Amino acid sequence: MNTSYGFSLFSILAMRESPDHKSEMINQVLFGEPFEIIDENSDWNKIRLAHDGYMGWVLVKQIQKIESKDYRDLIDTPQHLVSDTLDLLEHETPSKTRTVLAGSQLPFFDKVEKKVKVGSEIFQFSGRTSSRKRTRKELLMNAYLYSNAPYLWGGRSAFGIDCSGLTQMAYLLTGMSLLRDASQQATQGKTLDFIEEAQAGDLLFFDDEDGQITHVGIFIRENRILHASGSVRIDGIDQTGIYNQDLKKHTHKLRLIKTHF
Repeated sequence: MNTSYGFSLFSILAMRESPDHKSEMINQVLFGEPFEIIDENSDWNKIRLAHDGYMGWVLVKQIQKIESKDYRDLIDTPQHLVSDTLDLLEHETPSKTRTVLAGSQLPFFDKVEKKVKVGSEIFQFSGRTSSRKRTRKELLMNAYLYSNAPYLWGGRSAFGIDCSGLTQMAYLLTGMSLLRDASQQATQGKTLDFIEEAQAGDLLFFDDEDGQITHVGIFIRENRILHASGSVRIDGIDQTGIYNQDLKKHTHKLRLIKTHF
C-alpha cells in the first residue's frame, strides 16, 4: 500500500500490539500527534508515530487522515503543545467539544485566532501552550503535572502513565525528544559516572536481574527521585538504587545516569 498519514482525533487513543481489542496496549497516542499509516487491517491501522517512531495498531474510526503535505507541515514546524493537565477544544456545537491533555499537539493552530482545524471542523482553544524552555526548572514543573497519576502500562497522561511515559512527556513539554521505552531512552544523552554528578531533571535508569534496563525516573534533588511505580511518586535514591520509604527497602537497582543538559 502507499503510505498515508493521519493524527489522533480524540484526547487519547490506545495503541495495541496487534489489531484486536483484546491485544495488549503498548502505548497511547495523544490528540494531534501525527503518524504514518503503514498497514491496514479491516477496522485497524498500523501506525508509526512521527515524534518517536513507535509502532502499533489503532482504530480507523479514531483517526483523522491528512495529506502528505499537511503531515510534512506538522513534523517540520514545531507544534504548539497543551501545557495544562487537562483542557478543552471548544466547538460552537457543544456536543463536539472535546478534552485535550498535557503534551497534545494543536494541529494547524492559529495562535492569533486561537483556532484549531480538524478536518472540516474548527475548534477554539483558549488554554496555555508549552513554552518549551529547555531548563531544568521547566522540566521539573512539567514532570510534576503527573504527580500521583496511577501507573498504567503504555500510559502517557495524568490519568495513567508508565515510567518511560512520564520521562518522555516531561521532556516533550520541555522541548526535548525522548524515545518511548526505558531501554531506548538509556541510549540517549550523555552518561554521568556518579550519582553525585546528577542534577535536577537528569534521568536515572534501573535494571533487572538479567541486566536489562526496565525502569527510569527523574532525579529531582539530592536523595530524591520522581518515578512511576504504582503511581507517580517521590522516593529516596542513593548509589544502590531507589529506596521506598513505605516498604522500608530498595526496590530498583541503579544502572545508569544520563543527562540532556
